[in-house]
Amino acid sequence: MSTSCHEFEVTVHTSPGPTCGTFSRLWLNLIGSHGETPPLSVSEDGHLLLPGSVCPVRVKVSAPLGRLLLVRLRLEARTGFPDLDWHCSRVEVRILAVENQRGGRGACPGDPDVQVFLCDRWLRTANGDIELRRGKLCLLNDETEEKLKQQRIRQLEHQQKLIRWREFVEGAPHCVDLNSLSELGPNLHYTFKSPAANLHYMRGFTGRAESWTSFNELETFFSLIGHQNNTARFVQAHWTEDWYFGYQCLNGCNPLLLRQTSILPPNLSVTSDMLRPFLPDDSSLEQELQTGNIYLLDYEVLDGVPANVINGKQTYLSAPLCLLHLNQRGQLVPIAIQLQQTPGPHNPLFLPSDPGCDWLLAKIFVRSADFQCHQIASHYLRTHMLGELCCVSTLRQLPEPHPLHQLLMPHIRTSLQINFQARVSLLAADGVFDKAMGCGLKGLPVLLSRASDRISYQSLCVPDDLTERGVYKLPQSFYAQDALRVWDALHRFVFSWVSVYYSGDDEVQQDSELQHWLSDINTHGFNNHSGFPQCFRTKAEVSKFVTMIMFSCSALHAAVNFSQLDFALWMPNYPAYMLRPPPQVKGEVTEEDIMSFLPHVNLTCRVLTALTLLSQPAVNFVPLCHYTDTIFRDDAHCRLVEAMQTELKAISDDIIERNQQLALPYPYLDPEHIENSVAI
Repeated sequence: MSTSCHEFEVTVHTSPGPTCGTFSRLWLNLIGSHGETPPLSVSEDGHLLLPGSVCPVRVKVSAPLGRLLLVRLRLEARTGFPDLDWHCSRVEVRILAVENQRGGRGACPGDPDVQVFLCDRWLRTANGDIELRRGKLCLLNDETEEKLKQQRIRQLEHQQKLIRWREFVEGAPHCVDLNSLSELGPNLHYTFKSPAANLHYMRGFTGRAESWTSFNELETFFSLIGHQNNTARFVQAHWTEDWYFGYQCLNGCNPLLLRQTSILPPNLSVTSDMLRPFLPDDSSLEQELQTGNIYLLDYEVLDGVPANVINGKQTYLSAPLCLLHLNQRGQLVPIAIQLQQTPGPHNPLFLPSDPGCDWLLAKIFVRSADFQCHQIASHYLRTHMLGELCCVSTLRQLPEPHPLHQLLMPHIRTSLQINFQARVSLLAADGVFDKAMGCGLKGLPVLLSRASDRISYQSLCVPDDLTERGVYKLPQSFYAQDALRVWDALHRFVFSWVSVYYSGDDEVQQDSELQHWLSDINTHGFNNHSGFPQCFRTKAEVSKFVTMIMFSCSALHAAVNFSQLDFALWMPNYPAYMLRPPPQVKGEVTEEDIMSFLPHVNLTCRVLTALTLLSQPAVNFVPLCHYTDTIFRDDAHCRLVEAMQTELKAISDDIIERNQQLALPYPYLDPEHIENSVAI
């Protein structure tokens, strides 16, 4: 029997926030499988789009619509009034009556009485027509209506015109093409509510473009800036001790470089006899290598990177090699340091038996090299740039009804804004990287390009990375332990989400939107030898890849960002640059000399000011896997989120209990401290 829905009641819901309303007029069309209604003004009869308002309107239809598929909205500025954005919560459509060919009236077959078309976003007059669908997510192949397939295509075509690629550094992942933050639009913009930061004791030093006069002077400064930071005070008390040097390789703000080694690097000029005094009496270097007790830090990525000129003075970068030994007390301690990659008479090997100032200075050079790699590779590249890469690809290749679009966006949406702000401030001329960091703006593109070339997909996947580097079972490897638990929880959550929409691997292979998304990431991301999958064949591959993105943009960022002030507040532990070149001979350095290698007073304060601001979670901090988007209230999604949050709470409780027993707690991967995305 041929039927047509005769009359509808359409209710437009404005979100309740105080700025969600608008003066503009709203036009509305209903679009069905067989036709659509003419535009109808919602703003007549005194209806204004006020915050929290509900605007009902009757729609009478003379021609058959068929199955209701879409609601089209369009804002029109009202003459004489500001053109304000409007935040729409949803549109509800209720069928009031049906008239069939025999004149009978009743419900429209196959459609529920009330259909909800979610919006949950800002609309502006410049958007033109915006089409809303019902709230259910689905894959392209599951669409039963041609109009809905076409709507997905139109949405992506629009996004690809709006969201474009730009090269930031040759050889590094591409970024979004923006000239101003306003181009992002309100739905990709967020407000970071900063907590009050105590910078009082770092002010007043801007005129001191000179070295600190002594460790006593530096301790006086630290006593005021660090008195409330327990971790920083622990660092200041133990930073010269070898066991603590090794501890930071596992649990400091850059726990990603240390790796187990069974062979010595050929360019490390060390012999078994040199290291015998630092190994067990009944063992040798060869035996310790075989049993897996030797670890390596290799900063070859810094070799030849141009160093910055700071306060008018040339600074110096080293590219150290550092061997560490897991001793019989379960401590990881350094046993040999070579400060440059090429061995030779002017590149001595430093040992724990050397004069104290020589050994300490060698460790400081390693820590300064680590500062460069932490900021550019471990922090900016692996969390910020990765998040932006995946966000741009998601907006361009996965339409809003795709289940992975909805799962990923809460974890990557903020990356576009925060990275643009970084590029025009921290990473720009006169920013802190230009004025106070060893690699500077000349070295930054070289280091970033090299780090991008060396990155591997395996290194971004926690279980693979920890196994390959051999660090998971090390005593006191708290980053590794916590990272693996959080990864596993995320992976179970993602796999369950994926399984809701992909019943089998064949559906993964047939999802053209998913495959185009991965192709876009590969085209604009890392090189062909990075090991990134070139296509998705199984649900397991998709789940691992999505987990990698979510972990990198939440947990990894928490570990490498929110920890950095704690380990850098005592400046000699993590200097941003070195004012003198690595020593070419041993036995000539005094404690006073060490101060002349370290950063200037004014720029110590500038770096610490930046790190203080970057290390503080926002007042409006969103914890891991806490979602405000309406789509997560769907029953199936809600059950998955609740199970995930229960598992994260158990991890949090275990970490809190463990940390109570530690002299130096490791809190950075407590899920309650992990932000849902890269927002700072």
